[in-house]
Amino acid sequence: MPELPEVEIVRAGLEPFLTGRRVTRVDVLDERAVRRHEGGAADFAQRLTGLELTRPARRGKYLWFPTSGGDAILAHLGMSGQFRIDAPGDPLARNTRILLDLDDGSQVRFIDQRLFGGLSFSPGGARLPAEIAHIALDPFDERFDVPGVARAMQSKRSTVKRVLLDQRVVSGIGNIYADESLWRARCHCGTPTQLLSTRRARAVLRAARRVMAEALAVGGTSFDQLYVHVNGSSGYFDRELAAYGRAGKPCPRCGTPIVREAFMNRSSYRCPRCQRLPKSPASGVGGASAAAGGATGE
Repeated sequence: MPELPEVEIVRAGLEPFLTGRRVTRVDVLDERAVRRHEGGAADFAQRLTGLELTRPARRGKYLWFPTSGGDAILAHLGMSGQFRIDAPGDPLARNTRILLDLDDGSQVRFIDQRLFGGLSFSPGGARLPAEIAHIALDPFDERFDVPGVARAMQSKRSTVKRVLLDQRVVSGIGNIYADESLWRARCHCGTPTQLLSTRRARAVLRAARRVMAEALAVGGTSFDQLYVHVNGSSGYFDRELAAYGRAGKPCPRCGTPIVREAFMNRSSYRCPRCQRLPKSPASGVGGASAAAGGATGE
């Protein structure tokens, strides 16, 4: 699933094409792509037609297109959502779901193979759509408070990776960048949050920002054609990954083979030497019992 860097790259790619443009026509080719819009496809198309778009915005993994009238078009890429800018007469890519014609003759196309994403109209949502008001600030927001978020992490009865993935605590981080951030901070994914020192909690958050900034600089992480930029090109941060997807390969820091472990129906990757569980004050040892106890507390 696209994480903050990938969504930000899509936002930035759309910005010069959408800002100041007016929607002249909307075609919903698959109603499932607007299932989150309560009025249905016809109402969605009617509400969008004639809207003047301003600068696209993002919080975490969510993207929206504010309008000059104070409303917004809310977008979520899901696992495979893409936006492409084409001419109206260009051949449609497979799995094209929605077409937005703009007043300069260009066409915005929403493409989604797996249909976990979609668009909806958010009345009054230009500043922040109500539908995502519960989403926390992400590390790139100028209001992001590292000490405050670190305290929130420590207050959870959970484990550090689970909290990093909790979009109500810090948004934008998914499985890939959580593993990379924890590797940077030398922190085991199963570390109980109550055992996180203030220094370590802050280090994890700062590592998350650094690793996502590096991903942004090279176009994000693309493992297949389900995630591409608005011009169809792919990012290549996957070449820079230190832990995620590198099971059996040497840790770039110490040379120990990276291990893969089951995590919430997914996988976690870590260095068994650089990222060890801390010792529990009660037992004097760190181990699976401490990690499991934190994992069930959220």
